[in-house]
Amino acid sequence: MSSNVALTECYALRLKPGEELKTSLLKFVRERGLAAPFVVTCVGSVTNATLRMANSNTIKTLKGHFEIVSLVGTLAGEGHLHASLSDGNGTVVGGHVFGDFLVYTTAEVVIGNCPNVQFSREIDEDTGYDELVVTTPKV
Repeated sequence: MSSNVALTECYALRLKPGEELKTSLLKFVRERGLAAPFVVTCVGSVTNATLRMANSNTIKTLKGHFEIVSLVGTLAGEGHLHASLSDGNGTVVGGHVFGDFLVYTTAEVVIGNCPNVQFSREIDEDTGYDELVVTTPKV
């Protein structure tokens, strides 16, 4: 029996007011050549957010101040992120990160990377979506 064991690399960064969240994370990942990046955690706030709702083409554009309750996903290719945001009343909305997420005060993000695999995205015939493909580079 054999198994691959690898430590996860972690990178911490802080995005500042006015920065666009997804664009900034993808730039960070590309500049470092990370092959299998994913979001470990993120806390902060945004002023604008655009989400695609589950199982539909419905797009919600939110304006105001929102806390980032959760941000999860992979950052290969153009990335695949989901977020949950709460407003001043504690009402939470979540969905697929579709457009601008403008940082309000801060976004404190930890990005993980699996050094022994590579993430890519390909159209899946069954779903019709650009889905995650995980490969192990040949040594």
